[in-house]
Amino acid sequence: MSSTSSVVLNTGVSMPLVGFGTYKLCGSEEVFQAVDAALHSGYRAFDTAAVYGNEADLGRALRKLLPKHGLTREDIFITSKLGPKDQGKRAMEGALHSLSELGMDYIDLYLIHWPGTQGVAVGDPCNPGNRAESWAALEELHAQGKLWAIGVSNYTPAHMQTLLQSCKTPPALLQVEFHPRLCQTDLRRVCEEQGVCFQAYSSLGKGELVKHPVVVEVAKGCERTPAQVLLRWAVQQGVPVLPKSSHPARVQENIGLFDFSLDVAAMDRLTALDDGHKYCWDSSEVA
Repeated sequence: MSSTSSVVLNTGVSMPLVGFGTYKLCGSEEVFQAVDAALHSGYRAFDTAAVYGNEADLGRALRKLLPKHGLTREDIFITSKLGPKDQGKRAMEGALHSLSELGMDYIDLYLIHWPGTQGVAVGDPCNPGNRAESWAALEELHAQGKLWAIGVSNYTPAHMQTLLQSCKTPPALLQVEFHPRLCQTDLRRVCEEQGVCFQAYSSLGKGELVKHPVVVEVAKGCERTPAQVLLRWAVQQGVPVLPKSSHPARVQENIGLFDFSLDVAAMDRLTALDDGHKYCWDSSEVA
């Protein structure tokens, strides 16, 4: 990765533009092999979550593998997320559990994973209060130095505005689904105006977008893979991405984004695919 392939969060912390997503990586052996391939390929950021069930496996893998690759804890950036079951009164406990599972003294970035609460109806008016209570707990752990930056995931513009109006510590980052079919214009505007980093997940549309005729045609035109084109489309706009794979060749392919660029016509063709389609979860009904 190039020296320019990072973004600086509003806390002053630098975060790589390309991180390694661990969603659906399951079991110590699969996690270990994937992390080994990722470190070898140049990844220095890893994204996990309480609900992924692999925080402990990721922590163990990194403790074993960092020395092998000539790295220390300070060379990598770790993101984890508060599970919906811990939203509200259990937020402090949930965040500390993530720290314990990872076996680390601090987490670089910790997010509220979902605006709702597990077991609570999406329209229940207690959801905003639970989010506020969770954020207060994260603010406290941030002040203690246990969470170096805090943020949110899957928030809508309305959720973001409420948080920004009430928080003591502003969110450093918003992580949401983002790809050419879901350009998230309103959310990106909110983030840009408030100095919040906007980060993409599901850049490949759960694998569906790599087969889209326009994506395939653009990829052929620049002699790159459809996955690289989709990821490059995001990072060329300054949007960090989190590709995930357990296949070493694809792990390496997904980080090969900084020795080519898409021309204006290609960028415009991809952006024109925006039709608001969501391949993942829809949080718009969460109160």
